[in-house]
Amino acid sequence: MDVRRRPPKPARSGSAEDNHRRQPSEQIQRSPKASDALPLPLYLTNAVFFTLFFSVAYYLLHRWRDKIRNSTPLHVVTLPEIAAIVSLIASFIYLLGFFGIDFVQSFIVRASHDAWDLDDADPSFINACPVVSAPNLDRQLLPTLSFEEDEEIIKSVVEGTLPSYSLESKLGDCKRAAAIRREALQRATGRSLEGLPLEGFDYESILGQCCEMPVGYVQIPVGIAGPLLLDGFEFSVPMATTEGCLIASTNRGCKAIHLSGGATCVLLRDGMTRAPVVRFASAKRASELKFFLEDPVNFDTLSLVFNRSSRFARLQGIQCAIAGKNAYMRFSCSTGDAMGMNMVSKGVQNVLDFLQNDFPDMDVIGISGNFCSDKKPAAVNWIEGRGKSVVCEAVIKEDVVKKVLKTNVDALVELNMLKNLAGSAIAGALGGYNAHASNIVSAVFIATGQDPAQNIESSHCITMMEAVNDGKDLHISVTMPSIEVGTVGGGTQLASQSACLNLLGVKGASKESPGANSRLLATIVAGSVLAGELSLMSAIAAGQLVRSHMKYNRSSKDITKVAC
Repeated sequence: MDVRRRPPKPARSGSAEDNHRRQPSEQIQRSPKASDALPLPLYLTNAVFFTLFFSVAYYLLHRWRDKIRNSTPLHVVTLPEIAAIVSLIASFIYLLGFFGIDFVQSFIVRASHDAWDLDDADPSFINACPVVSAPNLDRQLLPTLSFEEDEEIIKSVVEGTLPSYSLESKLGDCKRAAAIRREALQRATGRSLEGLPLEGFDYESILGQCCEMPVGYVQIPVGIAGPLLLDGFEFSVPMATTEGCLIASTNRGCKAIHLSGGATCVLLRDGMTRAPVVRFASAKRASELKFFLEDPVNFDTLSLVFNRSSRFARLQGIQCAIAGKNAYMRFSCSTGDAMGMNMVSKGVQNVLDFLQNDFPDMDVIGISGNFCSDKKPAAVNWIEGRGKSVVCEAVIKEDVVKKVLKTNVDALVELNMLKNLAGSAIAGALGGYNAHASNIVSAVFIATGQDPAQNIESSHCITMMEAVNDGKDLHISVTMPSIEVGTVGGGTQLASQSACLNLLGVKGASKESPGANSRLLATIVAGSVLAGELSLMSAIAAGQLVRSHMKYNRSSKDITKVAC
């Protein structure tokens, strides 16, 4: 639905100096919109016209039925019927106009298109637009306000009489709300947001699903590593990062894998988890629930209840743990191409409601009891898996190790044992038996719209290396038991992230096989980690790590000259 209010084109008469002298209300006259039909708040205007439309439609249908029964000509209308017809047409035009039908808006005023407005605008007017500056911000010219009323709204936000979070619903224009919130924030804090972009982003796309109270967006460069030859197919892997050397190093690993014939991935498991915690009056009752849930006889019934939450959710199993009077139930289910946290949570809620019939004394403490375990390192994910469990391997030829990676097989095998295995064990690592899996996982996650916080468990990885073929070649593998990815929902639907998914050929849901796109994305993540591990370990073995970072990860800018 389009309720955006665009600034109209200015009058062409008058000079720039005259425009400077005009009041803002004279310079900017808003084009009428459907929502301006009544001098009421937007939600009240909508309620009036919705009620009017359905009421008069019911009245006319009722009158039509009576005329048919009484054999009265339909074209003979009374004064109330004429008024009802006019009201029906008016409310119909309003509703069409409010929901963004351009040809209806054209009956009111020519639709304003930003590109056309810029082309037709008088340059003197553009230069004459007033600029409202925040106090104590000497280094910045703040954005021009769209309408005179924005100034009053900004003052209300700064004074606290208008909640910042309510701007989108009250204004009906997400971009305008972000601009007003941004201006109010600068005035309230006395700090400049110069350098944080506002223009060029679709704020309506994040409303109610990705980000609340936006004031701009952060730019993260996206680079490409590859082609990664994986299971016979080539993939150009998008990586969003601000760390120099990361993409270059991963790209070198992809080259080494490609020259050696490619890598192979196997999906071992696919199931998202959620584990609520419930409490009973005694440990005995908690144990009875555990036995009930883990009894195979009850699984079909529980599956039927769980699967009602979604056409893609399919319960795979329930694992229970007891801590005194408390029971933790770890539900695992397939979730199609979605990452699936919301889907599995709805299914769990269905089961909890069902269990209240047989266990009325069960007290549900929380839908999540951390036995899941989400966004935190946990042995249960490392052992049992969560999301997609993947193993990826490749055999790197001896000449590739020497010419591309600039090291030798024996040095890599020894380094992997002492660093990734023994060193991580000494550190007490949990799922961290690798060189830098989280680097690659985070970069791919950000580029493709995944939840960056789930990098924690998704980066659980053990890297193995050994000499094969009489010690000439290198066998390398990464085993990642809990890669949590999806190709629908959340940030995957944003334009930039959607483009990166499209580059990999996994955009949206798979129509042929539900879940195929998200499973493929998980294998691409694992293959990219394999390339990153191979290259970084080679750089360390060859003594190139510090030299490479000094060359590619050092800024030449004088930060003392950058404005605070």
